[in-house]
Amino acid sequence: MKLVIAEKPSVARDIAKVLKCGERKEGYMQGGDYMVSWALGHLVTLMEPDELDERYKKWRMEDLPIEPETIPTKVIPKTRSQFSVLKKLMNSAEVDSLICATDAGREGELIFRLIYEQAKCKKPVERLWISSMTDEAIKEGFAQLRPSADYDGLYRSAQCRSVADWLVGMNASRAFTIRYNVLLSMGRVQTPTLAILVKRGKEIADFVPVEYHTLTADFGDYQGQWFDPAVKDEKTANRIPDKDKAAALAKKVRGQEAKVLSVTSEQKRDLPPQLFDLTSLQREANRQLGFTADKTLKLAQSLYERWKALTYPRTDSRYLPMDMLKRLPKTFQQLPNEYQPLVQGIPKNENGGLPVSRRVFDNEKVSDHHAILPTLNRAPVEKMSPDERALFDMVARRAIAAFYPPYEYDQVKVVTEAAGERFRSTGRTERAPGWKAVYRGAAKAEKKDADPALPALAEGDTRKVEKASVKKEATKPPAPHTDASLLAAMENAGRDLDDEALREQMKGSGLGTPATRAAIIERLLQVGYAERKGKTIQATPKGIALIGICPQELASPETTGKWELALNEIAANRRDTERFMQGIRRLSEFLVDYAKSTTVEGGFPEETRRGKRGSKAGAARKQDLLEDAACPLCGKPVKESEKAFGCSNWQNGCAFTLWKDCLTRGGGPQLTRRLVTLLLKQKTVRGSTGTVSIDGQSIRFDPAEPGLTGASAPIVYRKKG
Repeated sequence: MKLVIAEKPSVARDIAKVLKCGERKEGYMQGGDYMVSWALGHLVTLMEPDELDERYKKWRMEDLPIEPETIPTKVIPKTRSQFSVLKKLMNSAEVDSLICATDAGREGELIFRLIYEQAKCKKPVERLWISSMTDEAIKEGFAQLRPSADYDGLYRSAQCRSVADWLVGMNASRAFTIRYNVLLSMGRVQTPTLAILVKRGKEIADFVPVEYHTLTADFGDYQGQWFDPAVKDEKTANRIPDKDKAAALAKKVRGQEAKVLSVTSEQKRDLPPQLFDLTSLQREANRQLGFTADKTLKLAQSLYERWKALTYPRTDSRYLPMDMLKRLPKTFQQLPNEYQPLVQGIPKNENGGLPVSRRVFDNEKVSDHHAILPTLNRAPVEKMSPDERALFDMVARRAIAAFYPPYEYDQVKVVTEAAGERFRSTGRTERAPGWKAVYRGAAKAEKKDADPALPALAEGDTRKVEKASVKKEATKPPAPHTDASLLAAMENAGRDLDDEALREQMKGSGLGTPATRAAIIERLLQVGYAERKGKTIQATPKGIALIGICPQELASPETTGKWELALNEIAANRRDTERFMQGIRRLSEFLVDYAKSTTVEGGFPEETRRGKRGSKAGAARKQDLLEDAACPLCGKPVKESEKAFGCSNWQNGCAFTLWKDCLTRGGGPQLTRRLVTLLLKQKTVRGSTGTVSIDGQSIRFDPAEPGLTGASAPIVYRKKG
């Protein structure tokens, strides 16, 4: 009998249905030659430092760096029962082999391998690798199982990523927390992402606007903007520094005869957009729909798992393999009726099939998964939420548009002269709508063309300057980051390097992976290093202060981009793991030495400090104290800040901390004053949605509804020894 292990119960149910495993057991399903069970995300994780050695319970600089030769793993207490089910099944005499059916990516591979090793299983393993959760895709995947050894490189990459994050995060967080007496969270990917936000904030703060004026002439049926022919840069040729000069020019041309000096027309083509990978989908959904990166990922995952409407979303490829060419017509036929007129508009090649383009099909540019597409299932759009429907529409239209011809137009430039002054007008005339026809009439269409249509003009035509208006303008600072622009900066880390050879080497690297970038952004918001202001994301004073004390070796996006490139090469069996880990260990040692020996001017915002006695700040701090709630470590009062609850005795070394939103990602409640007060007194609080409990190591939420995974978060303890 074969044991299939999926990553989530919902995926296990889909696989069990295809394999006809209808007999439900405790923690698994069975039927025929198969048992199908599941993890609940990670069931096994790396041990904490204080689990390796008792002395690490106290945060002391003399104990750093913490660099064990190997980091043992442990079963996560909250999901121990499901691990026990898997361990029993994996080592059962009934089971002769296993099928790894966790998510087909780096993290999914790590989840299965850690469970396999922790259970001390020695049985042969095959790998299910699919890009869609439709019944047809699952059947095809089981017909093409591959040996687990084919993915050893992917596992080594995942393992290196996990240990690297542990070494850098644990050592840097402890060293800088001790050094600056403020609870600080630092990480291999998180910190350089924060540095991108801080850099943009500084560029905005340091920006000095330059005022100028522009002059627009109205010729009746078209307008033109004044420019200086001697200035070669078209972007600045229209700027008039002096207000009086601009007013004089307006007076000079107003009511004068104008003559068309030249009309130039250039035929242009805009190629159809490429298919989506996860990052480009997140960026476009943020731009068009206002979705955060995290929201887009969750919606895409729901469309993949629940509705079977999209292929695997956590992909980094925007291309398809050539063998998809024969399947795509059927995919398009299965789209809901509203898309069928658009499907009919796809041109056919000489053989009556879909057109083949290197912008769509390229075997060499398909990584673990191809670009995101609708599946062969007819999407039940009428059952979807409005947000799911909007995201599906975005993917469906992009898939169709990718096969349409280019958008063709004439770019027209007209130069008109009046009273010796010249005015430039630009416009466009559409020749063929091409792929833009796919978006005509859509609720969220592609952005409109900036250039208006111009009347038919010829050299020598005359007009009269009916109006001449002056407008005061100023150069603008860089825009604050949004989810879309921050994702782009993370994806392209290192691309702006001056060293051409290094820039070429960095292609394909970036901060994090498509699957993790949303979580990194959310983590920065969680710990108070960044905040949302409308649609923008900006570093907080605490985040700015952190980058101020952080060495470039950790804050540099280029450095982390190189590491991600190395992890990709390990996954492809092109790089030795030991070389990568040696670099990580050297970095961990450097960060500890830097924290020990470096003095950095400045400090952290007032929320982490106590106010002076009798001051307004001190009175405010006193009001933040929770009544009847004592720190479980030192017995002092617990206080509330904007982001967390923590010990009021922090200045003497106690750093008991509970982040307010530490349970929300797993469906748990936001921590409130009343809930934390009850927790510290009773240790367990039950509600209608589940149970929140606290012990010496962690806070946990266990949902009341069976099958849901809940959430847990560590409690930070540090006391000067």
